[in-house]
Amino acid sequence: MKKQLFKLILFIFPIITFAQANWNRDVEVTSPRENIYQLSPEMLSKTVMEGRKHALFYPVTVSELRIPYEPLKNFFESKPNDPVRELLYRLTQTVSPFKSMDEVYKWLGLHDFPTEIQAETPNAFPVLTAREKELPMGATLMETPDGVALTFGCAACHTSDLFGVKVLGLTNRFPRANEFFRRGAMLAPYVNTFVFRDLLHATEGERQILVKAKHNLKYVGVREPISVGLDTSLAQVALSLSKREQDAYASRTERSLRHPRPNALEKKAADSKPAVWWNVKYKNRWLSDGSIVAGNPVHTNFLWNEIGRGTDLHELEVWLKSNTKTIEALTAAVFATKPPRYEKFFGENAIDIAMAQRGQKHYVQSCQRCHGTYEKGWDLPGAKALSKTELIQNVKVTYHKKTPVRDVGTDPGRYLGMNAFAADLNRLAISKTIGTVVEPQKGYVPPPLDGIWARWPYFHNNSAPNLCAVLTRGSERPKTYVAGPAKSKTRDFDQDCVGYPLGAKAPAEWKKDPDFLYDSRKEGLSNLGHDEKIFLKDGQEIYSQSEKRELVEFLKTL
Repeated sequence: MKKQLFKLILFIFPIITFAQANWNRDVEVTSPRENIYQLSPEMLSKTVMEGRKHALFYPVTVSELRIPYEPLKNFFESKPNDPVRELLYRLTQTVSPFKSMDEVYKWLGLHDFPTEIQAETPNAFPVLTAREKELPMGATLMETPDGVALTFGCAACHTSDLFGVKVLGLTNRFPRANEFFRRGAMLAPYVNTFVFRDLLHATEGERQILVKAKHNLKYVGVREPISVGLDTSLAQVALSLSKREQDAYASRTERSLRHPRPNALEKKAADSKPAVWWNVKYKNRWLSDGSIVAGNPVHTNFLWNEIGRGTDLHELEVWLKSNTKTIEALTAAVFATKPPRYEKFFGENAIDIAMAQRGQKHYVQSCQRCHGTYEKGWDLPGAKALSKTELIQNVKVTYHKKTPVRDVGTDPGRYLGMNAFAADLNRLAISKTIGTVVEPQKGYVPPPLDGIWARWPYFHNNSAPNLCAVLTRGSERPKTYVAGPAKSKTRDFDQDCVGYPLGAKAPAEWKKDPDFLYDSRKEGLSNLGHDEKIFLKDGQEIYSQSEKRELVEFLKTL
């Protein structure tokens, strides 16, 4: 009897495991999958912390697009005494605007680790050593047989500084990791590794790290982002694949390098901002356009990252198969991510509950059918006994069982760009191994709106600076705006419109750097759409300005 029971358990367990790991678009998501692997509370907490550490420090050890760290640091920071090193120091300041590694990290958009416990952040950081916190979040030092190397991981694009509070899983508003690779690819052919070793007193191992990076960079296709704050990953993956053979593992050969295949993304703009993590628990298809219709999004992210870093896909496949625990931990962490709450930053009295309740009615009328249902504390039978903070909480969020894609007239760049390389991705053996399937979608996923207040600027291409702009008819939205970091709650954030302050309200400091001027008239940056049949009917406004303000007040509570 015991033997039969044991066999039955062995038979059932794989089915349960398979069900938990089913990433197909046909799976119905009936409630948020915050605990994606259905772990015990204790095991979930432990696994999530492990996953957050992998998010902070890139775990893919087969990636060879790395930089020898100490020589790089010397290049930017050491002012030597001997004439050769003095010449190098002067050259550094001539060819580069950076005078230290801190300036490099700041340009990359990376944020320092918190120095103390922050009550406002919804996703606690794992316990780290002082050594681990020396570099900003997303910068990763890897111990290799050849020496210490620098690379960049998930947190470079998916961690942000929100008024001094570090938030894991929030979009980095100004990531430049891909731009770093682009500049590296331009510079690499001119770097003699032996001169590099001798001038910077590097070891032979550190020279070998650079040799491998130069080799990988040859297979990396890059293009400049159309605006700071947008990610060029789509183009980088497509153009990198165009430099490889069309076999099952996209082999890297001299022939494929000499004769790269043309790809529309050499010129076509298809940039998008990094997505927030806390939305994935509601979904069964991934990316802002919903084009990944099968496969664990973390698996897919590693695959795309490494294609964009020139990695050998045989080696990556072996690594993925050998590191399932790492992938599961990071996946658990992503799905368990929570959004920051408005009242944690501005206080409960910053929400006008009566106004927000009126706004809820507008939301139900115009937004709920796409973005989901939000039941609030004030909707509960015993609401009169609740505190103000309890009244404004989401007590139940109901999203679509199957993630929809809607074409509401917003910029079509992602759809056109995804068409440029979906077939190349789907034919790869490694895509089949991890179950990733890509199908270009005409439109975008209407996301759940948890934490919408913290996600400005809006739309997939950052074309709407604040929620007031989102609720303005497309033809009347601001054509341009200036962006900047969220340092001050009063100076850098418009509480009435939720997002960037515009015009004379925008900080003068932001206007000094042309990189931070956003122009919606550029290709790929259109801010049209998302108005008719939402808050317009036959071209006429459905809501007055005061009613729109009520809707914005409700959105603050999500």
